[in-house]
Amino acid sequence: MQRVLFLCTHNSCRSQMAEGLINHYLGDRFVALSAGTESTQVNPLAAQVLLELGVDISHHTSKTLEQFDGQMFDFVITLCDSAHEQCPLFFGGVQRVHIGFEDPSRLTGSSEEVLPEYRKVRDKILQSISAYLLQVNP
Repeated sequence: MQRVLFLCTHNSCRSQMAEGLINHYLGDRFVALSAGTESTQVNPLAAQVLLELGVDISHHTSKTLEQFDGQMFDFVITLCDSAHEQCPLFFGGVQRVHIGFEDPSRLTGSSEEVLPEYRKVRDKILQSISAYLLQVNP
């Protein structure tokens, strides 16, 4: 099994969705984990839109990069520009790629108003990340 680490600034939304989606849909080939350059909390709307697909991340916690120091990964995938710029070089020898997505947690409005954007980002993450990983590991 190949190990994938998804990085985003706060490890609250996009990286959490990527971790949950890849473990759910491609868990027979990959072990996905996620971290941030800062730790906050898992975004409840991100958890909600994943649950719509049967993916439960309610047990996830927000983690920082330091928690994975010294661990080996086959892929490190940054999902936001800030994490891409701040990603340390201690991930030697691993394939590092940036696949950026808009941050739905920055939207203002009621849950009903912003949930469609969360779903759109969720679907883009599932499509883009799955396509990339299946291309490099058919």
